[in-house]
Amino acid sequence: MSETVGFIGLGVLGSAMAGNLVKSGFQVIGFDVEPEKRAALERDGGASGASPADVADRSDVVILCLPTAEVLADVTGGENGLNSGGRAGQIVLETSTFAIADKEKARDVLAADGKILLDCPLSGNRILALKKQLTAFGSGDRDAYDAVEHVIQGFAHRTFYVGDFGAGMKMKFCGNILNLVHNSVAAEVMVLGMKAGLDPEMIHQVISGSGSSSSMFEVRGAMMVNEDYDTEGMNFSIPLKDSRLISEHAANHLCPIPIYQAALQPYYAAVAQGHHDEDASAVCAALELAANHSRKKK
Repeated sequence: MSETVGFIGLGVLGSAMAGNLVKSGFQVIGFDVEPEKRAALERDGGASGASPADVADRSDVVILCLPTAEVLADVTGGENGLNSGGRAGQIVLETSTFAIADKEKARDVLAADGKILLDCPLSGNRILALKKQLTAFGSGDRDAYDAVEHVIQGFAHRTFYVGDFGAGMKMKFCGNILNLVHNSVAAEVMVLGMKAGLDPEMIHQVISGSGSSSSMFEVRGAMMVNEDYDTEGMNFSIPLKDSRLISEHAANHLCPIPIYQAALQPYYAAVAQGHHDEDASAVCAALELAANHSRKKK
C-alpha cells in the first residue's frame, strides 16, 4: 500500500489509531507537540513531521485527533497549520468530539485553501482502539468519504457514512449518551450485587453475553471486577468535557435527556473522590463508597 497518511494528535486515542494504520500497511507521518509521542510513533514504524503543514505536505490524507477546539483552530488555521501546507483537494478527517460549530469553522478555513474536511468522530476508547474495534461516523462530502473509507478501515472496525457535515457529531452525541449510561448502570449492578453477597466475578460472567449485557458492561465490568482502574482506557476528563457539548446540543433541540443527566452523577462523585485520572470504570469505586461497601481483599 503506497498511500501516506498524516496523523496529527498522538494522544491516548490517536497513538493507538496511528499504530493500527501502520499495521494496516499505510505509511504514517505523525505530529504532536510532545516529542516523546512522536518518538513513540517512530518506534511503532511511523515517521515524524515537524508541523501540521509539514505533515500535510508529505501526506495524501490527513487525520486529526485533537484535545480541544482551540487546538483544532490552531492546527487548521494557525501558524504552520494545515492551511499553509498540502494541496487543493486534500481530504482531512476530523475524528475528535467538538461542538459542530467549531468543526464548521475549521471546515470553512480549509475550504478556503481548497481542502475538504470530513466530520468523522469515533465511538470507543483506547482499549477498543488498540484492538481496532472503533466505530466511525463519517459525514460531509460523500465522494470524499468514499475516497478515504479504506483509510478509516485501517483503524476502525465499523465504518458508516451518516449524512451531511455535522451528522457525525450528532450520531456521536447519541452514542456517548449510551456509553456513559451503560457504564454508570454497570457500576450500579456490580455494587448492588456485591453488597447483596454475590461474587463480582460471577456477576460479570453470568451477565456477559446475556440479553441484559452491553459492550460497556463486558469491557468495563471486567475492570470493575478487578478494581483495575489504572488501565489506560479513557479518564474522566473526556466524558465530562463531552457532557457539556451533549447537554447544550440537547438544550438547543429542546430535548430532555434525564437518564443521561442522572447517569452523570456518579462521574462527578468519582472525580470528587480523586479518580479523575483513572479509567471511567472507577465510577464503581465511587458507588461502592456511596453504598458504604468494602470488598474483602483476595
